[in-house]
Amino acid sequence: MARILIVLTSHTKVGSTEKKTGFYFDEMATPYWALVDAGHEITIASIAGGHPEYDPSSVKDNPSERPEPVARFLGDSQAMALLSKTARIDDVSPADFDGIFLAGGHGTMFDFPNSDALATLIGKIFDAGGIIGAVCHGPAGLVSAKRADGRPVVEGLRVNAFTDAEEQAVGLVEAMPFLLESRLRDLGAKFEGTDNFKEHAVRDGQLITGQNPASAALVAGKMLEALVEKEHTATA
Repeated sequence: MARILIVLTSHTKVGSTEKKTGFYFDEMATPYWALVDAGHEITIASIAGGHPEYDPSSVKDNPSERPEPVARFLGDSQAMALLSKTARIDDVSPADFDGIFLAGGHGTMFDFPNSDALATLIGKIFDAGGIIGAVCHGPAGLVSAKRADGRPVVEGLRVNAFTDAEEQAVGLVEAMPFLLESRLRDLGAKFEGTDNFKEHAVRDGQLITGQNPASAALVAGKMLEALVEKEHTATA
């Protein structure tokens, strides 16, 4: 059993617009259940702690239209209790976790890169050989994360995230503080994207990243593979 930290944004508005945002529910719920069902222990944290808000567009008003992991999470009292009292990222110790998953949502673009605590957490978990997963805008948390030698965590590694073309397609380029794909490339990452809104995930060793909401299950699957390999290595 591994101890995995899921991190959510606490930011609720897209730039200077009135558009509400937050974490994208399916990008949290899908990996959550994949990891829980595989027997791993999950802690949920957010930048500010407490009860983070989800992007309203990520939960359909009609329950029958919600993805199964979302409906399951909303109907599970234990899961909802975890979400209602998330740990504040500043209070989390990297020594307590074998891996970390960064859920997306446009809110991450505003608070993930500016959190020194999150950057330090990711860097230390990475240096310790932990598994790092992120999907859609979740990789915004990687842009400030550095290894012990000062190099960006993503430098030289194959990565994926919400692409510049996808940001253009949803009409939010001007509202973003930066373009995620471009920033990752600037940091020396080997960016590997695919067509807009198609499923796509990339694994490079202990780093696993996915392109968009449709890619959450792929990222979760690759995280499970990496965790099994890590366990086998530790017991060999």
